[in-house]
Amino acid sequence: MSADGAIPSMLALCTAILMAVALYLGRSIFAPVALSLFGLACVWPFQRALQSKVPKLIALVFTLLLTLVVLGVLGLAVAWGSGQVGHWLLGNAERFQFIYMTSNAWLEDRGIFLTGTLAERFDVTWLVAFVQQVAARLNSMVGFILLAFAFMMLGLMEVDHVASRIDKLENQHTNLKLSQALRRIAGQFRKYILIRSLASILTGFVTFCFVFFVGLDLAVAWGVITFVLNYIPFLGPLVAVVLTTLFAAAQFESWQTAVIVLAGLSVIQFAIGSYIEPLIAGATLAISPFLVLFAVFFWTLLWGIPGAFIGVPLTIALLTIAEQHASSRSIATLLSHSR
Repeated sequence: MSADGAIPSMLALCTAILMAVALYLGRSIFAPVALSLFGLACVWPFQRALQSKVPKLIALVFTLLLTLVVLGVLGLAVAWGSGQVGHWLLGNAERFQFIYMTSNAWLEDRGIFLTGTLAERFDVTWLVAFVQQVAARLNSMVGFILLAFAFMMLGLMEVDHVASRIDKLENQHTNLKLSQALRRIAGQFRKYILIRSLASILTGFVTFCFVFFVGLDLAVAWGVITFVLNYIPFLGPLVAVVLTTLFAAAQFESWQTAVIVLAGLSVIQFAIGSYIEPLIAGATLAISPFLVLFAVFFWTLLWGIPGAFIGVPLTIALLTIAEQHASSRSIATLLSHSR
């Protein structure tokens, strides 16, 4: 590579690194803003359809209520499934006590004194600190969702005004195609959430069928929990598989059955989450399946769970913007799914 070509490449690499650092350091603001824009793109068609029949304020209220209902249903689904599992665990407390005593006696016969070790490491102070950490994370997540919802509400109020300003800019600069790019990004966002929802429904249903066939209790609850957690790529399915496997080990008191459940659920998650969904998303959204997986890991590293959820939409938006400029169009073409 010539010296003239190396300098722009190095500048572009340094700019990308600095932007990644800025996004990481400012994640408390950038992440909820990005999530609110994603939500705005998904619900705006509904509000626009309502605005043609009712006043704008009423359409806005109905749109926000619909959004809250959807989020509430997902939250209640997780709460219901978790409640069913918790009720089952309380109802089978004697079984767990028997398993604990049997396992402890087996370990002590082999010179492993687990009770003393646990007593030394896990005291009341540790338990209080653990509860405080969980509460802090829940408060942070609730605050994040409320902030994103507030940004989305303000964005829905300003969509028409922003659209008119963009039209004025495009009239002044004929080469500017910002409105076209924004419409395409919004359409891609809606396609993505549709694909994600269909994949989550399929994963939850197949999981229900599998655990019901195995004979695991609360098959419906595990299907519902898997369905909701599947909206968080990789991390959510991992939690669902681990919890279900531990439950199977407790119910059947057999590590062989637990291994069977683990293997079956892993195959389901891999087939749907790591093959079928990226393949459909890549073909429908014109994005490489490899980039779909990379986007999830990259944005999770920057923003955590919110990044895992909106990592692919953000990458789609960046590729769409890259297509608008001749200097970056080759990158978008390289990372797009071949048709």
